Amino acid sequence: MLNNFHIIAFTHRNLGVSEIGKLHIEDVKQEMHLTNLKETLDLKELMFLSTCNRVEFVFCADQTTDYTFLNNFFKTLYPEFTSEQVDYFAQNADVFSKIDAVEHILSVASSIDSMVIGEREIITQVRNAFESSKKMNLTGDFIRLVIRQTIETAKKVYTETSIATKPVSVVSLAYHKLRDMNIPLDARILIVGAGTTNTNMSRFLRKHGFKNFVVFNRTLANAETLAKDLKGNAYSLEDLKNYTNGFDVIITCTGSESHIITPEVYEQLLQGEKDRKVVIDIALPQDLDPRVQEQHNVSHISVEVLQKISNQNLKERSKEIQHVEEIIAEAIFDFKYLHKVRTVEIAMREVPQKVKEIREAAVNEIFKSELDLLDDNSREVLDKIIGYMEKKYMSVPMLMAKEILLKK
Repeated sequence: MLNNFHIIAFTHRNLGVSEIGKLHIEDVKQEMHLTNLKETLDLKELMFLSTCNRVEFVFCADQTTDYTFLNNFFKTLYPEFTSEQVDYFAQNADVFSKIDAVEHILSVASSIDSMVIGEREIITQVRNAFESSKKMNLTGDFIRLVIRQTIETAKKVYTETSIATKPVSVVSLAYHKLRDMNIPLDARILIVGAGTTNTNMSRFLRKHGFKNFVVFNRTLANAETLAKDLKGNAYSLEDLKNYTNGFDVIITCTGSESHIITPEVYEQLLQGEKDRKVVIDIALPQDLDPRVQEQHNVSHISVEVLQKISNQNLKERSKEIQHVEEIIAEAIFDFKYLHKVRTVEIAMREVPQKVKEIREAAVNEIFKSELDLLDDNSREVLDKIIGYMEKKYMSVPMLMAKEILLKK
């Protein structure tokens, strides 16, 4: 089966995120479309992996994965695509086959093929993709074996290397900065802007125990949606200059071309408080007027500072790639042996049934008249002997075959 194992991959290496997005399939439609693909192209097994910046098709097939196959693949799976789109994806696909495909999925789950090296989320995404495909009856024994080895290898990578120890995302870095400042969990946090970055940041803080949120946004409905999720209060961005309940931390990220938090607005927000405040400004250009830092006791964490830390941490993670590759090389060696053993096990599945058939024929046909003459005690002893020999005839050939493989 290894010789028929393939992966078609679309990642940040060969396509833009918007193009990859066209290959995503809604959850409710996956079973119908993927089952049809498997049946139409006579695929033996199939697994579908889809993330925000990656779509991969893991499958076993007897056919050669040439342009004609790829063209049929995408035309079948995406009937709404034009012939130009089908041709585009067929031309731009990265295709891995045989042991190279195994190495690829190991690298993916170990995050060294990711856009952000060391992001642990991919191991969960691979596992969930397998479970989902298995639930749809798309996978089989070989992909099960591959994914088991993949998950075990990824766990080893994250345990034995430092590939994921230093955070690189703006959200996680900002959180670590707050944590290092010993900000209490009941700190009053103002969220200025309800876009994707601030939404992720505030949810991350709530996950880690922070609980006192107020959200400001130009569109009040969006502020209300996020505030409801955070169990906080929502206001229009216009209300920021009139807010009187004080704050300990401001997290701001808007698309404004001018400073949102001017010295006048900041003075109003302080409400006469003199203790040091924290402002995490993830906006470009920044939302906090530089004069605020000159006039007030404030710890300012800018996106530029966070990006410098991120770049340094990425360099540190990259140093671990060689160690990860060594673990993957060892995993590939182990997988080759496991695959050979599994091939023997599958080939010898019929041995137990054949042995049972021989026993049935001997007892009920060939030696039936002789056995009828035996007393109960003798028959019991004979049954034990036959049962013992039956088990040995099942296990010994399997052990011998595995020993031969091991010697090779």
